[in-house]
Amino acid sequence: MTNETAVQPSPAPQNANPLEATESRVVLVTGMSGGGKSVAMHALEDAGFFCVDNLPADLLLDFLRLEQQRGERRVAIAVDVRSAGSLPLLLPLIKQLRAEGVSIRSIFLDANTDALMRRFSETRRPHPLRQDSFAQVSGSTGSTGSNDDAHRALLDAIALEREILAALRVESTVLDTSQLRPAQLRAWVRDLVVVKGDSLTLVFESFAFKHGVPSDADFVFDVRVLPNPYYDRELRPLTGRDAPVADYLKAQPEVDVMLTQIGDFLSRWLPSFAADQRSYLTVAIGCTGGQHRSVYLVETLTERFSHHGQVLKRHRELDAK
Repeated sequence: MTNETAVQPSPAPQNANPLEATESRVVLVTGMSGGGKSVAMHALEDAGFFCVDNLPADLLLDFLRLEQQRGERRVAIAVDVRSAGSLPLLLPLIKQLRAEGVSIRSIFLDANTDALMRRFSETRRPHPLRQDSFAQVSGSTGSTGSNDDAHRALLDAIALEREILAALRVESTVLDTSQLRPAQLRAWVRDLVVVKGDSLTLVFESFAFKHGVPSDADFVFDVRVLPNPYYDRELRPLTGRDAPVADYLKAQPEVDVMLTQIGDFLSRWLPSFAADQRSYLTVAIGCTGGQHRSVYLVETLTERFSHHGQVLKRHRELDAK
């Protein structure tokens, strides 16, 4: 890439950057096909973003130049493997824009293979990287062999897509949508775009091990070794956000030790992650059902780290109800 492709600012006061902002004014939505990009884009549109779907990467700079001339509206751009030919340009462009002071947040929507297979089966839509002539698994009417071939072709397409997008995933804020309902995804995306893009955002997320570990977690802490309020009949229907459960867990010495050690670990290493230009750090806390212990620890840690600046909390299982 040559310097000729750099974003040229329109006339403005010296050292001013018209695209620079205190919040995410340019949001790039990418990720796996079937990961939830349509839901995310609708959420951003509802939040006041001007949304563009399937923009080829080689048009990104020209588009942002035009937006710069039009004013300060926030824009959301969806880019995925439907524009596979220009995807190699995308990561260098993101880095270039950030180096020029553009507030751009890249959100990568991921999901495990089983979830993606199920979604393609339910919608009967073809994967953009499918190279075979078979119908989708759910729509196949041929022999068992044809069904098997179609299933394998879809698996191969998903694997190829992961390979193509691997580098972009590393540079993005990852959301694992495998267990998320559309309402959850909409809320999580809205939370992401209202935080400043120039400092590290700390996210605490509770989850249930029985439903799988979030793939977007940077650190996972297993708190199933702690006393479980589930075995108290009065506490069983409550959650870690309720005072009786919180009081029960506060009275357990092991819980305080776990909280202290997790807190000390994060306090020690957060400055290093921030210095490494990380924009997002997800700390997942898991228990058996994602209802009592993990929820209480997330609530407590969120309060303890409120001084950090940008702290979000999520309760994967509770938010799904």
